[in-house]
Parts: sequence; structure tokens; C-alpha cells
Amino acid sequence: MKPLNVSSVTEFQLLGFQNLLEWQTLLFAVFLFIYFLTVTGNVVIITVVSQDQRLRLPMYIFLKHLSFLEICYTFTIVPLLLANLFSHGQVISFSTCMTQLYFFVFFGATECFLLAMMAYDRYLAIYSPLQYSSLMSPEICTKLVAISWLTGVGTGLLPSLMISKLDFCGPNQINHFFCDLPPLMQLSCSSVYITRMVIFILSIAVLCICFFLTLVSYVFIVSTILRIPSGSGRMKTFSTCGSHLAVVTIYYGTMISMYVRPNDHLSPEINKIISVFYTVVTPLLNPIIYSLRNQEFKEAVRKLMRKKCDIYGGKVKGSFFIR
Repeated sequence: MKPLNVSSVTEFQLLGFQNLLEWQTLLFAVFLFIYFLTVTGNVVIITVVSQDQRLRLPMYIFLKHLSFLEICYTFTIVPLLLANLFSHGQVISFSTCMTQLYFFVFFGATECFLLAMMAYDRYLAIYSPLQYSSLMSPEICTKLVAISWLTGVGTGLLPSLMISKLDFCGPNQINHFFCDLPPLMQLSCSSVYITRMVIFILSIAVLCICFFLTLVSYVFIVSTILRIPSGSGRMKTFSTCGSHLAVVTIYYGTMISMYVRPNDHLSPEINKIISVFYTVVTPLLNPIIYSLRNQEFKEAVRKLMRKKCDIYGGKVKGSFFIR
């Protein structure tokens, strides 16, 4: 029987940032610190939203799923990036590379759908506050979240399957810090025209449509904010929405620049820098923007911390009297 994978290449070497050898230690420390903050921040969000009954609202349901998604998303990319920086080059098997590619596309597409849903949720909350509870009930919110995850699962299958069917005859060096679509297609020794066109169309369908829907939601949000009579209320809402839109623009903008427009004329180093924004930076910014600027969430954090401190203080006091 003919094997499914006819490639002669059985493993790839990720070159990472080997052109910056003198900066490897500094980059390792910076990325490790960002990864620690990202995981810690998103774990805090999940914990607080899960334990505070007042945060059982659609907005926080979306936020909890986004935080869990960011943890999974960075876990797919950053540990291998850190290993690459530590060992000055990482060798991974063909199957591991394809697995990373699948989960990268899966989590990335899911985040696009989830961000669009969150923008729509904010639009309903500001544009139709009296009807919001019926238009965005917890049941409807749960269905929208499920749709985002299931659509992401399906989106990740096609590109990773098509890439895995390509022939790789050598060389096997990927000039990137993870198994990304463009460098893998450049390494293939078979025709990638159909694969490239399918991925291009899929990228337009996911990235551009989700970004357009998100922008439309924020246009309606801004038009509604302008009708707020209170100047301080307008400024506060503008500040929050502006921060949300800035992070969304960074995420979509860098992703679109990589997968929608041709980037063959860009140097691999520029592509790596662009990739850092949507794989490392935005997963850190999301918990900061969506939670730390939210007064209700900050109050829930303070309440949880006081509760934990009281429990810990009671245990310490009890052990003191027992002694």
C-alpha cells in the first residue's frame, strides 16, 4: 500500500531568530516574562469570572472563553519558541509540525469568531440596553461561543490537511519560529498553487469578514456613544471601546498582512516580527484591555482577594491557637 505521506522529509528544523544570536538570552527572558504574564492574567480572569456570581453575564462568559483560548493559543506557539531560543535551533518531526499548524489555525480562527461575537455583544448592550437581556441571554451567548469553537475546529482542518499532503524533498529548514503556512509552502517541492489559493480564500473569509463585522459593530457603538448626553460618560465609554478596537486592529491587521496579501517580497525577519504581534503580544493585551479597565471586574478581584486573605488568615490564626 502506498503511504499517505510521500515526503522524503521526516523532520523540520526551526531556525527561529538565529540571525540575532547575541540577543538570544534577552529575547528568551522577554518572551518568558510575557508568557508568564499572559498565562497568569488569563488564569486570573477565568478564576474570578467562575467564582463571582455577579459576573455570570454574557460579556464575562465571552471573556472567560477568550482567556481560555489565549492560554491554549500561546501554549501552541510560545513554549516551542522558548525552546528554540534556549537551544539555538529546534528540530521537530513532520507530524508535530502539522499538529502545531492545525492548532495554530484552529485557535486563531476561533479567536477571530469570538472577537466578532464580543463586538456584537457590546453593540447590543449599548445600542439596545432595554432589550439586551432578551437579545443576548446566557443561553444565546453559550450557543454563539459553541459556534465560534466548532467553526474554528473546521477552519483548522483544511489548511493543515492540504499542507500535510504536499511533498517536501528538502531542504528542511523553516526560517520561522513555528510551523506557519507561508514558509511551509515555500519549502514544498510540489505545486502549491491550489493550496495557496485555497488558503488565500479561506483567510479572506475568516479574517476580513470577521474584521469587517467587528468594525461595523464598533461604528454603531460609536454612533450610539455620541448620543450620550453626559460628557464624562462619553469619554469613559470612548476610552474603553477605543482600547478594545486598538487591540482588535493590531490582531487582525497583522494577521491580514501575513495571510491575505502576498508577503513573498517581505524578508523572513519582517514576517517573524509581524508574527510576534499576533502570537505573543495580543494574548497579553487582551486580559489587560478587557478586564483591568473594567471597574466591575476589578471590584470582583478585590472581593476574591479579601475572601482568600480572610480564609488564609483564619487558618493561620487557628493553627496558632492549636499550638
